[in-house]
Amino acid sequence: MSLKARIQEDVKNAMRAQERGRLAVLRLVSAAIKQKEVDERVELDDTQVLAVLEKMVKQRRESLEQYRKAKRSDLADQEQYELDIIQGYLPEPLGEDELARIISETINELGASSVRDMGPVMNALRDKVQGRADMKAVSQVVKNQLMA
Repeated sequence: MSLKARIQEDVKNAMRAQERGRLAVLRLVSAAIKQKEVDERVELDDTQVLAVLEKMVKQRRESLEQYRKAKRSDLADQEQYELDIIQGYLPEPLGEDELARIISETINELGASSVRDMGPVMNALRDKVQGRADMKAVSQVVKNQLMA
């Protein structure tokens, strides 16, 4: 079952169970996926759906941080709830050791030797760690390894 189909099935299940909060979040996810499909005039595959979900997770994390700084626990709780549901559709995150190994292998495969090679390394890594690691953190690790 594709990721998109799984989300649609969960929308139906949330409706049947009358889980209003979960239903609202799943509808947001469905709307974001549909918007991307309409904008690009394509049917999204699992990789593209993962990209949409990652973007939503990133937005929720940034909002959560801002709400906590502003001491708005009510809004922070809502963002955390949405974040938890959306993250449930992402693959299992990579551990630090496994991520470091994948980055090292990719750098060696491409023969990257300086920070100038960061673009190609990040493009190759994007496919390998999509949805399983924070790309901002990956970027920092790549930069550190290339500078060493």
